[in-house]
Formats: sequence, structure tokens, C-alpha cells
Amino acid sequence: MTNDRPAELTKRAADAREALKKANIVCFDVDSTIITEEGIDELAQYCGKGSEVAALTKEAMGGSMTFQEALKRRLDLIKPSQRQIREFLKTHPSTISPGVKELIEQLRKNNASVFLISGGFDCLIEPVADALQIPLCNLYANRLFFNYNGTYASFDVTQPTSRSGGKGEAIKAIKSQVTGGVGSGADKIVAMIGDGMTDLEACPPANMFIGYGGNAVREEVQKRATYYVTNFADLLW
Repeated sequence: MTNDRPAELTKRAADAREALKKANIVCFDVDSTIITEEGIDELAQYCGKGSEVAALTKEAMGGSMTFQEALKRRLDLIKPSQRQIREFLKTHPSTISPGVKELIEQLRKNNASVFLISGGFDCLIEPVADALQIPLCNLYANRLFFNYNGTYASFDVTQPTSRSGGKGEAIKAIKSQVTGGVGSGADKIVAMIGDGMTDLEACPPANMFIGYGGNAVREEVQKRATYYVTNFADLLW
């Protein structure tokens, strides 16, 4: 993966930088944004179910099923055990996208709170959050359930990220969670940064969306986003 992308993909990077300075809360997507990989695809490949999951993902993108149904069917195919996940994390550590650490450090200096919102799995994302010094209470992701012997059982359908529109639900929860300073959480300015349609569709309730195409360019997202960058360095001031 690389974020060496054509300059013409970038839209209003300077404006995005100025808008981001005003954000009190910044929420990042994880797969293909904070990290260069797509976690569920990598896990499926590791568990020997890569081609089946890829075919299901393609079918789901055609609108033939809900997000939650697609997630359930993928997991029913992969059936990742706790042992497989531990071994996967050891042998396939996530690659943090260039410039992410610097951007998060800058946001903190600007007194912004940083959150991760992902349709992926918390057990895969927690090492990434730790590496970026993001507390796990600031992570919204899907949770897996396992049987007593460590085999896969199911996933937590109560998590907002397990269903369509879930990232917007997570942002509403974050707004009500964040207090302190002047005003309540409802008064905070929230920015969402990500590569996919679920990130774009989280604005509103987010006040602004910055599309990121450093790892994967989704044409519809790039077209519809007010701001679009292909390198996190473009957002540094």
C-alpha cells in the first residue's frame, strides 16, 4: 500500500486543514484509513476463507443484503477462534498509515479528543489504539463472542457499528459522552475522517467529513466529499 496518489485527487486540502483546527472531536475510520489494510479481509485470508469472503463482500456492495447480514455471513464463513486471532495479530501486525501519528499528536496539542470508529473488530483494533495511545473507551467497533473453548460463537448486535448508519449513531453517543470545557458535548464540533461511504454518511451528525484516499480511492466518496486528501501530511499545520 502507498499513499503516493495523483495530486488531482486532492480536494480543498488547505480548507480541510483550517476546518480541522476548529474540531473539538476527531473521529477516524480504521481500515484503509488509520491502517493500510482491511482487517476483516486480512483475517479471512489468514483463516483460508479469503476468496469466499471477497465474493460475499462484492455481493453485499451490490445492495442485496443489509450491513449486519453481510457481517454475519462473513463471520459465519471465517469462524475465527481466539487462538487464530492471537496468532494472526502476532504474524500480521497492522501497518499504521504514514502521517497518522503526527496528525493525532497535533490534534491533541490542539485540545481535540480523538476517537476510532470502525466496522471492524475491537480485538484486531486494540493493538492499533494502544500504539497511538488512544484509550479503549474511545474505540467504537464490533465485538466478537466466543464459546468456552475459544471457538467463534457470534458477534454483539447491540454495537452501533454492526449495522447500517452505525457510525452516525456512534458519533451521537460520543457527542453526549464528551463534556468539559465550554458548553456540552452537543456543542462540540465533530470531524469524521475516512475512506468509505459509511464514513461519508456519518456527516451529519458529524459537522464535517474529510475523505482519505491514501490507501484506497473510492470514487463516489472522492466525488461527494467536500474535502479529500491522499496524504495525512496535507492536514498538518
